[in-house]
Amino acid sequence: MKSAILFSGGKDSSLALYYALKESKVECLISLISENKESYMFHTPNIHLVEKQAEAIGIPLLLSKTKGKKEEELIDLKQAIKQAITKYQIEALYTGALASEYQASRINTICKELNIKCINPLWHKDEFKLLEELLTLNFEVIIMGVFAEGMENIIGKKLDKNLINELKILNKTYKIHPGGEGGEYESFTLNAPYFKHKLTIKKSHIIDNKDNSKILVLDELVQDKS
Repeated sequence: MKSAILFSGGKDSSLALYYALKESKVECLISLISENKESYMFHTPNIHLVEKQAEAIGIPLLLSKTKGKKEEELIDLKQAIKQAITKYQIEALYTGALASEYQASRINTICKELNIKCINPLWHKDEFKLLEELLTLNFEVIIMGVFAEGMENIIGKKLDKNLINELKILNKTYKIHPGGEGGEYESFTLNAPYFKHKLTIKKSHIIDNKDNSKILVLDELVQDKS
């Protein structure tokens, strides 16, 4: 089965890609760059760096732009998926959806309209088990955006057992979603079992916003071919 994956560069779509590669022939990654940083559908911090990730992975990337307006951005998503069908004859779309009914239902509707399967391998799985799975599979993931109370100290940290323990405490204290599904945090994948070359951050800086959110801006990101 030929497939594509809706790829944001974060931990969830990266893990979904791991499953897609095991179950299908992944023809391309599909990413949308939203002008609206508050997009209902799409991951936005450092999204332009999916190009670097696609190069390191070695899978073609279909990159589209959207203004990110609620509901209207779905038209842009549908066009991107249609492009993948035309160019690569995909029969299925994988996503990293965890629990968002808003996102999953809309993507599923688009796939039905285009007569392809919508596959969500992480759907409603235990979030902490998914984080542990990422560690077991040797994914290298960094937290590069925090947007909720109590999250300030985890910006820039790599996913490890200590961070998982921190997220457990934050979950109990502030009721944050362990996977960040409520928009509490965003992540970025630097390495995974299917990367041909890992990515290394050479230069970065943190932006502190007025609403107490923080974003780690990756100024220089290179492939480590050593």
